[in-house]
Amino acid sequence: MGKKKGLFCCECKSGLDKDYIALSRKLLGRNTSQFYCITCLAKFLECEVNDLEIKIMEFKEQGCALFL
Repeated sequence: MGKKKGLFCCECKSGLDKDYIALSRKLLGRNTSQFYCITCLAKFLECEVNDLEIKIMEFKEQGCALFL
């Protein structure tokens, strides 16, 4: 997974890859301006990182345009 230049987690400031940006958009709304790394998004949503990793795979398998 490649890092997107200039996009960082709004909590921990780590660089974001395209799947984490897509996941933030999918779960928080396409127009969100706040993007999270998977660890911070799991904390924000009060779930496990593994749950979000599974969701990424599911969204890709479903052909979600955000994850292309």
